[in-house]
Amino acid sequence: MKQGDLVVRNSYGGDVLFRVEEMRSEQALLKGTDYRLLADAPIPDLSVVRDPESTSARQQVKIKVNDSLKRMRQEKAHLTVLSSYDRTTLQQQSGQSYFELPGKVLHLDGDGNYLRKSMQLYQTMKVPAHGVHAHESQMAQLLYRLLPQVKPDIVVITGHDGVLKNREGEDLYSLSSYKNSQHFVNAVRVARQYEKNMDGLVVVAGACQSHFEALLQSGSNFASSPGRILIHALDPVYIAIKASYTSVRESINLSDVIHGTISGIDGVGGIETMGRHRMGLPKPKKVTKSTESLKITS
Repeated sequence: MKQGDLVVRNSYGGDVLFRVEEMRSEQALLKGTDYRLLADAPIPDLSVVRDPESTSARQQVKIKVNDSLKRMRQEKAHLTVLSSYDRTTLQQQSGQSYFELPGKVLHLDGDGNYLRKSMQLYQTMKVPAHGVHAHESQMAQLLYRLLPQVKPDIVVITGHDGVLKNREGEDLYSLSSYKNSQHFVNAVRVARQYEKNMDGLVVVAGACQSHFEALLQSGSNFASSPGRILIHALDPVYIAIKASYTSVRESINLSDVIHGTISGIDGVGGIETMGRHRMGLPKPKKVTKSTESLKITS
């Protein structure tokens, strides 16, 4: 067994596929390949997976991902149909072609692989996005510089998290019981200092098992994880895309967006929030939309 190997934990019945991030004397540091989970495990408890696509854990995840992507495309098409009346009215009244401005996303991710997958999905769904790979502990400081530079409509603050071992009961309401929730909270607070209006800047924060209540209290519109469960890597992206394509005159449908995620109501929750999509007149000769990805190293 070595760094980079795909493994499962025998004591958990091989329910989650991990990649070995670091080998230690008797333990291995693990990162989930599909779920935003950071964990460690005794090396004897791990089994190397040679064919990850054949595992039941990966097959079940792929089914959920495909369902979520299908729903995402259907909802975008539905929003397009709803706004077609506005487009027709604008065009008829002005005699000019309209243009659209989906909400711009700033996505900070503690995992480079997840960031690449996220940026690919933003691009597929034609959402302008700026991605940054950075350790969770760096995110708050980075936002001081990135927010006025990028001027996003939506901020995604995510990576890896998890409840520390032997923490339960009242300990679940202490930020010290989580691997990275405190870092996410710090970053959300910076975002709210930059834009206090909850509809002016939509904040999506958290990862697997994150401190949901603390993230909401610090200013998130949407956060994980109410049930302290594993969330899929693309759940924050799904919410950001939904916000990007919902009109600024309409509230994002809470039930639709939460149940449309792969993890569901125990994985993600949130508050009433207006969308960030706008239409305008007349259509410029050239509208620039970009999807960028950066890596920040300490």
